[in-house]
Amino acid sequence: MPEVMFAGPDGRLEGRYHHSSEPNAPLALVLHPHPLHGGTMNNRITYAMYRSFEKMGFSVMRYNSRGVGRSQGRYDGGIGEISDAAAALDWMQMVNPNAGGLWIAGYSFGAFVGMQLLMRRPEITGWISVAPPANHYDFGFLAPCPCGGLMIAGDSDELVPEPAIRKLVDKLNTQKGVSVDYRIFAGADHVFANHADQVAEALEDHVGTIMTRGALALAAD
Repeated sequence: MPEVMFAGPDGRLEGRYHHSSEPNAPLALVLHPHPLHGGTMNNRITYAMYRSFEKMGFSVMRYNSRGVGRSQGRYDGGIGEISDAAAALDWMQMVNPNAGGLWIAGYSFGAFVGMQLLMRRPEITGWISVAPPANHYDFGFLAPCPCGGLMIAGDSDELVPEPAIRKLVDKLNTQKGVSVDYRIFAGADHVFANHADQVAEALEDHVGTIMTRGALALAAD
């Protein structure tokens, strides 16, 4: 997985990028947890999601937001971090101008950043949100949410209690044309310490199902 450095809004950003051998492969961008609480692109859940996309034939990137690792700049309360994510997306799209689809996956704070990016970039075709901090941030901006996705919660999460995520899922599922695949992992806390494989399997199952459905719809046209 080659190391890449690319221009961000507040200096260079450090990432790891896997380029698929498939022509016009879909893209995936993976976002890490909160930088002030030890979140980096090498976080276990972030890495597990990255590897899952790689396994499925995607061109995929994970990166350190501003002020993390070798990325320049400093933490900006979420606003600058959304701009960093957009810069990472720009870089991937520049390298892959004919990509067949675009997915965004985020864990914890990364899920918040990912959903913000979803509202700004209409070309995003699917999303994964693991333990989105629904009790810490207002997700009311997801109105209307442009597409369905996969949301994962742990039933023993002490930082983001499962009912807060369920409330968000229920709200999204009332929107026209939006269907959220909601999965709750028994015994999982916020760090998903023993559940990285389960997260990876859920991602592969959801993404595989959606992409197969899309391919069948195209074939039926």
